[in-house]
Amino acid sequence: VVIGDVVLGPESSVWPHAVIRADDNRIAIGARTSVQDNSVLHCTGELATIVGNDVTLGHLCHLEGCTIEDRALVGVGAVVLHEAVVGRGSIVGANAVVRNGQIVPPNSMALGVPATVREGVVPEDANMVNAKVYVQRGREFRELLRRLD
Repeated sequence: VVIGDVVLGPESSVWPHAVIRADDNRIAIGARTSVQDNSVLHCTGELATIVGNDVTLGHLCHLEGCTIEDRALVGVGAVVLHEAVVGRGSIVGANAVVRNGQIVPPNSMALGVPATVREGVVPEDANMVNAKVYVQRGREFRELLRRLD
């Protein structure tokens, strides 16, 4: 479901039951980004939600008025709250909660509730294989899927 002022970049994909709801502000999603099943992206009247290029948003994640920079990965069930920034190439672990205003520096890992950060531990381009897989899956599914009547 996509509602409101949403920009979706080329070769990005939105998977089943994801909700991207920009009813009060803008949600911008870059190129080659996957929004996986049952994820929720929302914004507030004051805060847009910005997602960069080559980002993987794992199943059941929730983004709310935050920024996810290029090549980051937000794990299954993770939550990233208002004014938080997940830096380029960083990983937010499964079920982690990135607090309001928290900054996850580039190439870092954020784990736990609330998330604690280990800086500089993620190799450059660690998410690129995953991002490319979802671009390819999106292409295949567009070609092969058909509606059942």
